Amino acid sequence: MEDPTITVAGAEIEIEPEAFVMLFGIGFGFLDVLLLLGLGTAAIYWIFFRNSNKPESSAQFPSYTIQPTPFTGRQSDNSFISKMKSSGRNMVVFYGSQTGTGEEFAGRLAKEAQRYGMKGMIADPEECSMEELTQMNEIENSLAVFCVATYGEGDPTDNAQEFYEWLQQGECDLTGVHYAVFALGNKTYEHYNAMGKYVDTRIEELGGTRVFELGMGDDDANIEEDFITWKDRFWPAVCEKFGVEASGEDVSTRQYRVVLHDETLPQEKIYTGEVARLHSYTNQRAPFDAKNPFMSSLQMNKELHKGGDRSCMHIELDVTNSKMRYDSGDHVAVYPQNDEKLVKKIGDLLNEDLDKVISLINLDEDSSKKHPFPCPTTYRTALSYYLDITSNPRTHIFKELAEYTTDEKEKEMLKQMSSSTPEGKELYHKWICDDNRNIVHILEDLKTCKPALDHLCELLPRLQARYYSISSSPKVHPTSIHITAALVKYETPTGRQSKGVATSWLYDRMTHPQKNGVVIPEHSVLVPIFVRKSQFRLPTRPQTPVLMIGPGTGIAPFRGFIQERAYFAGEGKQVGETILYFGCRKKAEDFIYQEELEKYVESGVLKIHVAFSRDTEKKVYVQHLLMERAKEVWRLIGQENAHLYVCGDAKQMARDVHEVIEKIVRDEGGMAESEASAYVKRMEAQKRYSADVWS
Repeated sequence: MEDPTITVAGAEIEIEPEAFVMLFGIGFGFLDVLLLLGLGTAAIYWIFFRNSNKPESSAQFPSYTIQPTPFTGRQSDNSFISKMKSSGRNMVVFYGSQTGTGEEFAGRLAKEAQRYGMKGMIADPEECSMEELTQMNEIENSLAVFCVATYGEGDPTDNAQEFYEWLQQGECDLTGVHYAVFALGNKTYEHYNAMGKYVDTRIEELGGTRVFELGMGDDDANIEEDFITWKDRFWPAVCEKFGVEASGEDVSTRQYRVVLHDETLPQEKIYTGEVARLHSYTNQRAPFDAKNPFMSSLQMNKELHKGGDRSCMHIELDVTNSKMRYDSGDHVAVYPQNDEKLVKKIGDLLNEDLDKVISLINLDEDSSKKHPFPCPTTYRTALSYYLDITSNPRTHIFKELAEYTTDEKEKEMLKQMSSSTPEGKELYHKWICDDNRNIVHILEDLKTCKPALDHLCELLPRLQARYYSISSSPKVHPTSIHITAALVKYETPTGRQSKGVATSWLYDRMTHPQKNGVVIPEHSVLVPIFVRKSQFRLPTRPQTPVLMIGPGTGIAPFRGFIQERAYFAGEGKQVGETILYFGCRKKAEDFIYQEELEKYVESGVLKIHVAFSRDTEKKVYVQHLLMERAKEVWRLIGQENAHLYVCGDAKQMARDVHEVIEKIVRDEGGMAESEASAYVKRMEAQKRYSADVWS
C-alpha cells in the first residue's frame, strides 16, 4: 500500500504511516501528543494559578513593568513658576553665562531682592521651561530679570541657546510680564552686548513691560562698576513700580550652611575634582562635554621659543578611544588646577585644616542649586579645582570680609570698597584692579581679616575652563588635539609674581626638558578637556583661496588650516592659494613653527609673510605687510572671493587689521568709505571674513 499524501498549496506532502494526529499537514505520534499536552498544562498553570496561594508581598518580591517612555519635554521640576508659587517668590533672575560672571551677577541680584520688598530666586534657562514666562502675570508684583552675556560673533552663551531660539520663534504673548535686562560683553568685539540688546528688545516686542533700562556691562573696562552703577538705579525703579520700600541697611546673609564630615564617610563618596559626576575622571563614559570632560593623556609639551625670557608651549593631547570629534578651527577647553602654593597659603593664613571633608548645603530648599560646587569634598580640593583664587574679587565680597576683620582701619577700608560711592569705586579700582590683588594677596595685606573658610568658599566664584584654538587638523591628527599656548607670567605693582592658572599648570608638567626641548610625559599626566564647536571654518571648496592673519599664538587655528590644505593637496585635489600673515618680535627667538612652515612653503602649499617687530628700527606689524601688498589682498578678496581670517588680540591687532582691510577695499576697489564698509560687512555676513579673537 502506498503511503498516503495530501496536497497543500499545490505541493504534495507525504504523511508518515505511524502519525497519530494530523495537524497543518504534519503528522504527530502518540508520544508527541502526550509531550505537547504536558507542556500546555504547565503553561496554563504558570500563567493563571502560580500566585493563587501565595500572600502578596511587594517588598519581598518586587515586580517590574517595562513600558515605553513617552517624551514629555522638560520634567516638572524644571517649572520655575511652580517653584516661585510654592515658595512665595515674585522675582526670578535668569542668567546666560559662559565664564560665570553672568551667573554671579544674577545670584547677587536674587540675594539683594529681600532688601527691596521682593523675594528672588536664580534660574538657569537651560534647566527651565522658558515658555512659562507667559504665566509670570499669575504671580502678583512679579519680575523677571535677565543677566545675559554675549559669546562669539554676537551669539548666546551655551546655556541660553534654547531660550534664544524660543524667543526667535515669536509664538508667545508676554503681555503683563515685567522685566529688566543687564547685558555682559566687551567693547573690543564688534557685536558688543548683542545678546542682551536682543533679549531686551524682543521681550518688549512680545508684549513685555520693561521696568528699567537695559544695563550695559563692558568687561574691557570695569564690568563690576558697570553692574553696580546699573543696579543702584535699578532697585529704586523696582520699588517705585511695585509700590514697595527698601528695608534700609544691607544685612549679610549666608546662602549655604557647612556640614563637617567625619572619618565614617567612605572615601569613595568624596569628590576629588570631578566637574559633575562622582568618579567620572576614573570611570570615563562618552559623550564628553563641559560637565563630563575627557581625561586626556599629555603626549607632548614642547617649548617653541628659541630664546628670550618668554615661553610658548606646543602641547599634544591624546584623544584615542574618546569618540571626540573636532574640526579645524574648533576650541578645546582645559580644566586647570590652582597653584598648590597659593592653596596652602590660604590654609596657613586662616589657620585651617585643608583636608577637612565638608559639604556646603543651600539654605534655600527650593533652589535647584544644592551646592556651590560638588560636595562632599575637602577644602583643599575645593580651593584647587572648584574655586577661582587668582582673579580680582568682586566688590560684594568685601562687605562680607569686613565682618571678619578686627582692625577698624582695615574694616573700614573693606566696607568702603564694597560701597557704590565714588571714593569706594576709586579705592577698589586702585587697590584691587590696578594693583592686581587676588584673595590671597588681600588676606596677606589685611592681617586681621580672618574669614571662616567655609564662608570664603561660598563667596569665591567657580574656577572656569580655559579655551584654546585647536592648532591641528583631524585629517592629519585624528587621535590628538594640539594646543599652542603662551605662558602667562608677570610682576604686579605690589612686587608679586602673577601667573596664568592654566598655562602655569601645563608648564609645570613640562619637567626636565630634553636637549631638543621635547618632553614626552608619563601617561599619568592627565588633562580634563572637552571640545567646543566654532564657526571659524575653512571654505567647503578646497580650491577657494584663503588669507590668514595671525601674529603670535594667533597662528594656532591656521596651523590646522594649513595641515588640512596640505592634506587635500596630497590627495591630488586642487587647492587654492593659502597665504599666511604672521608676526612675532624676533626671528631668532619667537618665530614659532618656523621649520614646519618653511617646509609647507617649499612644497608649494603655503605663501607666508612675516613681520618681525623688534628686528627693525621701526616696528613692523602684520597690518603694515597687508598694506604693502594691497593689490594682492584686493585681488584675493575682491576678485577671487577668498576667505579672510583673523586670529589673535581683539583690542588692538584685530581692529587695526579691520581698518586696513577697509582701506584696501576703498583704495583698490575704488569705493567710497561707506561702500567699502558695507562691502566688508557683506564679507562678514557671507562668512568670508571671520575672526577668532580675545582681549
